[in-house]
Amino acid sequence: MQVLIVGGLGGQIGAASKIAMARGASVQLAESVTTALNILRAGKRIDLVMADIALDVGALITALSTERISVPVVACGVGNDINGAVNAIKAGAQEYIPLPPEAALIAAIFEAVTEESHALIHRDPRMTETLRLAEQVARSNASILITGESGTGKEILSRFIHRKSNRADKPFVAVNCAAIPDNLLESELFGHEKGAFTGAQARRIGKFEEADGGTLLLDEISEMDVRLQAKLLRVIQEREIDRLGGSKPVKVDVRILATSNRDLESYVQQGNFREDLYFRLNVVNLDIPSLRERPGDIPVLAEFFVRKYSEANDMPIRPISPLAIDRLISHYWRGNVRELENTMHRAVLIAGPDEIGPEAIMLTGGAPAGAQSQPAPAQQPAAPTTAPANGSDPRDIARSNAAAAAYNPTYVNQAYRNSGAASSGYGQPAPHPYDAARPAEQPAAHTPAAPADDAAHTSHHAPDGSGVSSVETADHGVISDNGSITAALVGRTVADVERELIIDTLKHCFGNRTHAANILGISIRTLRNKLRQYTDEGVDIPLPGNG
Repeated sequence: MQVLIVGGLGGQIGAASKIAMARGASVQLAESVTTALNILRAGKRIDLVMADIALDVGALITALSTERISVPVVACGVGNDINGAVNAIKAGAQEYIPLPPEAALIAAIFEAVTEESHALIHRDPRMTETLRLAEQVARSNASILITGESGTGKEILSRFIHRKSNRADKPFVAVNCAAIPDNLLESELFGHEKGAFTGAQARRIGKFEEADGGTLLLDEISEMDVRLQAKLLRVIQEREIDRLGGSKPVKVDVRILATSNRDLESYVQQGNFREDLYFRLNVVNLDIPSLRERPGDIPVLAEFFVRKYSEANDMPIRPISPLAIDRLISHYWRGNVRELENTMHRAVLIAGPDEIGPEAIMLTGGAPAGAQSQPAPAQQPAAPTTAPANGSDPRDIARSNAAAAAYNPTYVNQAYRNSGAASSGYGQPAPHPYDAARPAEQPAAHTPAAPADDAAHTSHHAPDGSGVSSVETADHGVISDNGSITAALVGRTVADVERELIIDTLKHCFGNRTHAANILGISIRTLRNKLRQYTDEGVDIPLPGNG
């Protein structure tokens, strides 16, 4: 941990430094706010600033905010200087340390600052597969493009990749391209020399130099101006930057991670994103499923947030009732994990003393048009005696994911046969981990098993007596007597045929999205968009591991 001490700390600087170094920190000293700012502008890694309240702490914090230098600041002063402490906290200091310093207090603050706030919690097989691929490519120097809806955890996955990489002991620097105006983003990335433009009062090291040797995250890169995209492309190719107002290039060694919640392929086609930059960034694409696509993660994430906010609010940790879990799994989660976190924070505050029940799960923001979320379990009618083995209810998907995790071809093939040749079922799902606490349900009915001879053909004759006939193959493809598939498709819409082709290809690949996309000749992103559309229309989609 790198600590910058600003000022003399009322003569206690030696004691504070010794305590910090005893806690494993490396200490650097700055006599004034100006000196501290110059150190931070130079791009030197600083994890914590300890500032003497005898100095203008407010000016320091304002300057850090103006120059978008993100580092926590704690104020230090003599123990009875109440006004100074209050003013420092009002100015934006995160904590106040009375002097002379206490080792236990400084240790607690160091622990809070260095606490890992980017935990990656998961249980769903789809997320497990995403993390497996992420860990596999983490040790390379390849650029990685991370895509997914807002709130799915793209930055958290980026930090996971950095921790698993060969650069884990080097800086991880994140830049939000959507939050910085275009006229400032270039200076933010590449830095500037003194006098390069109006207001450039000193040399400023950019994020590329700050991340030298480590990882640079370009968050929401699709929001970057096209002109700046061209300069970024050159930096990635040449591994060197030009500071604004600089006279010579500066070599940098940076691993690039980029995120986007847009379909970048479509953005490229629309002329809003450079195709050559897209290919440079998209060496590996990690697409994070939305929370509704990985319902197995919902219970474990909910429990994690309950623990987190119970401790933060000094409240007892209460269990989540099975009915509350059902209510969570049934929700559409347009805001993904971010929305779930807010929901559980609210539930912790308003739940009863014994458990977090469904009445504490106050949900907002339903499904968009055409994508209806499930009603709360407590309001659902009794389950029919003949329910499909795998319907659109997210609870069914959560149960099926347990089977997908233990996928083997024998299981899938048998489940497919049990579902019937023309059935949309994908086999009997494994029990949900919370089923033990639920009332018993009627078993899902199965259609009779398909004939043992998988190569059997079924003849179909046109009802109008035209004499045109067709046969249905084991793969359910329909071919007319004259050998043309298209002749048998006349009268159907292109959308219907496309949907059937995609679903059948997915079944053929046992639910593997990547293989199916390769066979269909489309991108994995396009395939996921199609599957979301079909899910919204009530179509059963094969889960990974199911055919």
